[in-house]
Amino acid sequence: MLKYYPRIIDRTIAEKLQYTGAIFIRGPKWCGKSTSARQIAKSQVLLGDASDSTNYLELAKMAPSIILKGTTPRLIDEWQLAPQLWNTIKTEIDRRNLPNQFILTGSATPVDDDSHHPGTGRIARIDMYPMSLYESQESSGKISLANFLKNTNINIDGIESSLTIDDYAYLICRGGWPSTLSLKRELAVKVAKDYLLSLTEDDIARTARLPHNPRLTRLLLRSYARNIATIDSYKSIFNDVKSQYSDVSDSLLYQYLNALERLFIIDEIEAWNPNLRSKNVIRSAKKKHLIDPSLAAASLDASPESLLLDVKTMGLMFESLVARDLKIYATSNGGYVNHYRDAYGLECDTVLHFDNGKYLLIEIKLGDHHVEMAAKNLLRLNSLIKEKNMTAPSALIIITGTKLAYRRDDGIYVVPLGCLKP
Repeated sequence: MLKYYPRIIDRTIAEKLQYTGAIFIRGPKWCGKSTSARQIAKSQVLLGDASDSTNYLELAKMAPSIILKGTTPRLIDEWQLAPQLWNTIKTEIDRRNLPNQFILTGSATPVDDDSHHPGTGRIARIDMYPMSLYESQESSGKISLANFLKNTNINIDGIESSLTIDDYAYLICRGGWPSTLSLKRELAVKVAKDYLLSLTEDDIARTARLPHNPRLTRLLLRSYARNIATIDSYKSIFNDVKSQYSDVSDSLLYQYLNALERLFIIDEIEAWNPNLRSKNVIRSAKKKHLIDPSLAAASLDASPESLLLDVKTMGLMFESLVARDLKIYATSNGGYVNHYRDAYGLECDTVLHFDNGKYLLIEIKLGDHHVEMAAKNLLRLNSLIKEKNMTAPSALIIITGTKLAYRRDDGIYVVPLGCLKP
């Protein structure tokens, strides 16, 4: 039995089941959805289990209500394999009129169906990611992100991270897949490559009505990975693909991208529009990210050693690593992750904003040598916010791959990723 590493999402699952009939935990394969669900579930149906799936799938067609019988909360794992169950579950929740009935997990979004009830008020959705560094116990968690929302003067001076640049190169390539934590390093970095093989050879074909072309999918992902953490248009990505597939249309490539979103592989960051300036100068393009930086590294066939020899690429991969963790940490505090960039060159890698109106401006830099530039960007944006009489950010933060945490004389916090927790 593998050790269970508690997940930040566990608290959210337990909390939502107290007031809703069912929850739907959605996220990529291998990120730990089923394992977390089993910590709470009292009975289960594993539709993705090869030994039982045929019987369950037939039963789901003939008498779906039978599958729902069992001690609650009942886990329906990989429910999207029998999409007709969704409406049956919604009806059963209405009939029982009780919370804490079902936990659904899914690693793909079924193709749109007009007969599919949205589940509003009955089924709460929870997004799950691969593990953050705090969950995998590689971040010390000595600095809490939530504290920056509560206090204006936090003493972080002298707190140190144990992680080195070499460690970050490894963690980018290994990713946050729970199954890798018990493996030796040389084996752990191979998991993401196996994931990509399964994705391109099988999962795309199962999820979308697209031509089965694993090589095209791999080429598309490779080009996407080359543009990770940027807001460049898809034109350059499509041109890369068309250099080898001259007859492929933009429309078909968009369909492949849509399929990758349905499989929770692509996970882009929306632009933040604080109405600082007229809408025609805000660059509202999404920032490109995959659900885990290891998939980008694997798509480029990168190793920890090759990343260390390519500082620019590693810097972008590090930003993707930080973005993954910030999404997990922000969500647990009721927050959202965005980015900001305008036509005048003013930018902010990450804006964390919350339902109570508070927000954090965060720049992400791998090494010390870019901290000063990041600080100038934050101060310029903060000055504009003051000029427009907008609500000030709770804190200005630079997240780094360095060792030492401290507060600068200008009030900006420099925080190593290896010290951070929700």
